[in-house]
Amino acid sequence: MARYTFALKQLYAMEKVIFHIRREHYRSILTNGKHEIITDEPAELGGSDLGLSPIELLIGSLAACTGITLRMYADRKGWLLEEIQVSVSMQYDKHANKNIIYRHIQFIGDLTQEQQNRLLEIANACPIHKTLQNPIDIITQHSIPE
Repeated sequence: MARYTFALKQLYAMEKVIFHIRREHYRSILTNGKHEIITDEPAELGGSDLGLSPIELLIGSLAACTGITLRMYADRKGWLLEEIQVSVSMQYDKHANKNIIYRHIQFIGDLTQEQQNRLLEIANACPIHKTLQNPIDIITQHSIPE
């Protein structure tokens, strides 16, 4: 696992995504230079519901990272895991003044209970899970086009 963790740190050392929005409410483009995603807000929030909302992108990142991490691990072990389904939702708890993320993972395949337990441990090792569980500093800068 140490070699895998080192490789991920190298790969995700400095990721960059660019967001672009014009006057359409609230259709926007998110790109990494190679791929684009349309983001939007639901109609009830004034958007056109043409893409995932920012919150859906956030929890979707956890779902995708979890599933991909589990697939990599199971493949390396040669386990008979046919499919992984990850469902993630988020709720704000006003009393505790915090967000709570709920993640449900379903394994489809011929796995022992021990293998399933190990996969649940590995799920917590995905880079997005680790990022969300650790303190995050957000440094904001701005510029005005010349």
